[in-house]
Amino acid sequence: MKLICNGNDLSDAVGKVYKAISTKTTNPVLESIKLKAESGALTLSATDQELYIEKSIAADVKLDGEILVPGRFFSEFVKKLNREQIELSLSENSRLVIKYQGNEGTLAAQSADEFPIMPDVSEAQHFVIIKNELRDLINKVAFAVSLDETRPLLKGVNLEVEENTLTGVALDGYRLAKCVKPIEGTTAMMSAIVPAKALYEIARLIENSIDPVTVYIQKRYLMVDLVHTKVYASLLDGDFMNYKHIIPHNFNTVVTLPKEQFEDALERAILLARSDKNNLVKFEIKDNMLSVSADSEMGNLNEKIVVKQLGNELVIAFNARYFTEMLHNIDCDNIVIKFTNAVSPCIVVPSGSIEEFMYLILPVRLV
Repeated sequence: MKLICNGNDLSDAVGKVYKAISTKTTNPVLESIKLKAESGALTLSATDQELYIEKSIAADVKLDGEILVPGRFFSEFVKKLNREQIELSLSENSRLVIKYQGNEGTLAAQSADEFPIMPDVSEAQHFVIIKNELRDLINKVAFAVSLDETRPLLKGVNLEVEENTLTGVALDGYRLAKCVKPIEGTTAMMSAIVPAKALYEIARLIENSIDPVTVYIQKRYLMVDLVHTKVYASLLDGDFMNYKHIIPHNFNTVVTLPKEQFEDALERAILLARSDKNNLVKFEIKDNMLSVSADSEMGNLNEKIVVKQLGNELVIAFNARYFTEMLHNIDCDNIVIKFTNAVSPCIVVPSGSIEEFMYLILPVRLV
């Protein structure tokens, strides 16, 4: 293997694929970055067997070949060379030789024969969606997945593709996040449970763009094709929870309020609520006012927000973190919170006619 490439391009590519390197393995293959030179391109790949990222850059390839290099060391090394023209070659004793500005360094290398090969999904079912819409959907739901290792399916986001929409749903037993986005087209109606970690990396790699992107789904993998970058995610095997029956439809109290003011009040309240393991914050709804209160040994707080109230008065308590994490990921001016009673979950939706997202949050019982 021998090639010449731009240092900026190489540094950017390494930064993208490095996120897929395993940090919890004794397998050196999964700690490596694969370099493959052929047909005027250098392709870098890394995987932890759940996430696989592949990035190609232009290169003057003198001799085809492929090797594995230590991911962390290679990443740190090329970060320092991002303004140089770099020559990469394989020595006779199987070491990667890195030449730059008349200088030279070497890294240990190994055969790429045992590196996992991703399947060809070009013939798989797929759908097309605007990049910004896909990234926004991920950000609006992925934070709500479970972190419980005993419930692996809830560590993923359920993606449901219908004729004109993509629906993402995540839940952890205490809250549920749902977002619906339009799609440009699909070859079939389908669903897949995708680990949140993989979706976050996909969102990170999607640039701010209204261009379409194609997402392929087959039995074991989801693949997002970003032209010079491909991201594979191993799908979680099983049936996602039937969440639709837990969403209430009848409400006795409904309030409309400004999202930013509500978020600021909760941020102040949670400073006190942190001393409680449930981050307990109490809401009191009465006379078109929502009172947000928190009490602890550190002190207490009570803030009032003018709201539009429909229905009954209510006192109810929540883990404030479930609200603040949700509010951080939505960008509307006003939200609507719908309550049934003090012990039933509430529903949060945007104010207005278009209900793009919906959150369900369970209350904390007041003694």
